[in-house]
Amino acid sequence: MIGRLRGIVISKTDQLLLDVGGVGYVVHCSDRTLSQLPVQGAEAIVHTELVVREDLMQLYGFASLGEREWYRLLTSVQGVGAKAALAILGTIGTQSLARALTLGDINTVKAAPGVGPKLAQRICMELKDKAAKLMGTIPNEDEVVEDFAPDISKPAAKNAPMEFVASSTPSHEAEAISALANLGYDRVLAAQTIGNLAGEGLELNELIKTALRAMAPKG
Repeated sequence: MIGRLRGIVISKTDQLLLDVGGVGYVVHCSDRTLSQLPVQGAEAIVHTELVVREDLMQLYGFASLGEREWYRLLTSVQGVGAKAALAILGTIGTQSLARALTLGDINTVKAAPGVGPKLAQRICMELKDKAAKLMGTIPNEDEVVEDFAPDISKPAAKNAPMEFVASSTPSHEAEAISALANLGYDRVLAAQTIGNLAGEGLELNELIKTALRAMAPKG
């Protein structure tokens, strides 16, 4: 298994060609990840997933370990292959994907090229519970653009995927606050919202879903 590559960018087209110790690796990445990678000749680090079939062997690259975990979660759904998973991650990113799965937002998921309404519905149905759990267990990790010395002064793109920090306590409330904060919500507001919902006996995914609805813009 090849889980991580560090090398020099040879080219970026619809895929990445990375020189690692004189060996050129072809790595398939989403458009979002490719846009984050540095220019030709700069050093890059990508986390990878090796897919091996009878007639095919391909590497898929991700900006972080967290993004790779979302890819693995997506491809656990029947009918979601590597291409569809990359399309979803590239189109909506992990942050919007987490929201969509938690809320059962089929329209957001089906916005990805090649993902129809039936497949989007299946993804939301099968992953709504797993998504909440994943949000609380993926460790915080710098984005790929922060791993390159040549681009260290450049801020991450505004639409760069956001990964999720593992809660420091086992309580659903703490995990939910952490997940909401990493979705971009103010931590104080998240804590207040979760506090208002505490005591209702909600499971983690329902707690996050209810909080998201409560914090959604009105009107």
